[in-house]
Amino acid sequence: MRDLSRASGMSLAGLYHYFGSKERLLYLIQKETFTTILGNLKERLDESGEPEQRIRIFILNHLEYFLANQEGMKVLSHEDEALKNGLGSEIAAIKREYYRICVGLMDALKRERHLDFDARTAVMSLFGMMNWIYTWYNPRVDGGADELAQRMGDIFLGGVNSGSQQSPRSDPNSTKSFAGARLQARRNGEPKSKTGFSRRH
Repeated sequence: MRDLSRASGMSLAGLYHYFGSKERLLYLIQKETFTTILGNLKERLDESGEPEQRIRIFILNHLEYFLANQEGMKVLSHEDEALKNGLGSEIAAIKREYYRICVGLMDALKRERHLDFDARTAVMSLFGMMNWIYTWYNPRVDGGADELAQRMGDIFLGGVNSGSQQSPRSDPNSTKSFAGARLQARRNGEPKSKTGFSRRH
């Protein structure tokens, strides 16, 4: 709150007068953020009825807001569980609606193209792609929201569109898992892969 007081020019007492607590201020920031993203999305989804295009609209809508408000989104990414005493339930309801819209978009794509992939896994993977870009995004290299959304959409949709009507889990002749391959490599004395990432990534 002291940092906000210095940045805004408002006294610390004034901030507490208007907002009451840090939690209340965080609640208002989150509510404004998520209702804006959700409202913009609903308007833009009316522009197309084609499943893949609607997923691309979702990605672009998310990235546009994220890149225009990077510092705020960074804070929200790390304060996701901070709201208590009922304030968090309202924010959680907005986020659940946002999530369900995305699941619906994935299900529509599956029906149209007779694909077989898990919608929940796809949605959570997409959020993982979008929500952590502040750790690596560089506008001089990665372009603006339109360009980044196009490339990210190509990568994501290339993955889900590769799903077949038969799930790999039901194929008795499928290749052994990556974990099994690593175990066999260790037994054979081969070095561990150096391509892994730490948990914080």
